[in-house]
Amino acid sequence: MTQQYSPFMRWTSRMVILSMLAMGLPLQPAFAGIVATDQAVSHEVAGQDRARINAFIDRKDVLAQLQHQGVTAGEAKVRVNALTDDEAHMIAGKLDQLPAGGGAIGDILNFIFTVFIILLLTDIFGLTKVFSFTHAIK
Repeated sequence: MTQQYSPFMRWTSRMVILSMLAMGLPLQPAFAGIVATDQAVSHEVAGQDRARINAFIDRKDVLAQLQHQGVTAGEAKVRVNALTDDEAHMIAGKLDQLPAGGGAIGDILNFIFTVFIILLLTDIFGLTKVFSFTHAIK
């Protein structure tokens, strides 16, 4: 004696079988590669560069100049963390070239302010999402 199943039950059982079979399939292949020493070291150097820039931002005279430009220390540090490794290395290199008296602090602050404006504009145009207070133009 054979039992007749409703079309809904047949359809449901087929979907369950297909979904069980699909669970065993890999969604994305995994790739492993060798990381070169210079790549691993560059990330460490970039972290050191960011730390040097943040230490520079923490100086009283730099904080005063940043506040004069309308930028808080927290915003500046967020911008420093948003820099690429190459940009952080370039800014840290410019910090090494500063005279001991701090005569070129305005140049560095202008550069940081310019980076902020560029990141702000890219946020507004929807190319990046660095700042939470911006809304992309649609």
